[in-house]
Amino acid sequence: MKPPYVKKTVYLSLGSNIGDRAANLKQATERLQDVGTVVAASSLYETDPVEVEQQPMFLNCALAMETELTPWQFLSQILVLEQSMGRRRTQLKGPRTIDIDIVFFGDAVIDTSDLTVPHPAMHQRRFVLEPLAEIAPDAIHPVFKSYIRELLSALPQDAGKVRRYEEPAASS
Repeated sequence: MKPPYVKKTVYLSLGSNIGDRAANLKQATERLQDVGTVVAASSLYETDPVEVEQQPMFLNCALAMETELTPWQFLSQILVLEQSMGRRRTQLKGPRTIDIDIVFFGDAVIDTSDLTVPHPAMHQRRFVLEPLAEIAPDAIHPVFKSYIRELLSALPQDAGKVRRYEEPAASS
């Protein structure tokens, strides 16, 4: 008899700063349906690169998903997805077609050499918190025991520029 699988809610932060950034995020969102069910997606946000210099602007968004996979199975699947979309890890924090970070995996707290959840820097990054607050303001950080909206409002004003992105209108 198979053990019962429990669906967990996973929150992801997606980013792209190479190629058609909006199309990359849309494609990644669609392909993530193979590892679970996307139940909410934020607007797109244009953001300055953080902790790096001389890179193109990023587009970021947040997703809420439900999955029956374990955190390691889920991580394995998103790494394959990133690679299949052209992600190459040739330099630390280098430009990328797609970057998918696990922000929360249910209420799990994981700290291993290959996976850290909650994402260790998420509470310091406006480009993560702003989109996440749009879809899950009342999600609770399992370590800090704070709501996402509280973490966002606690950020200093100079903690990164984030602006909602409007796709350019198609020319006729």
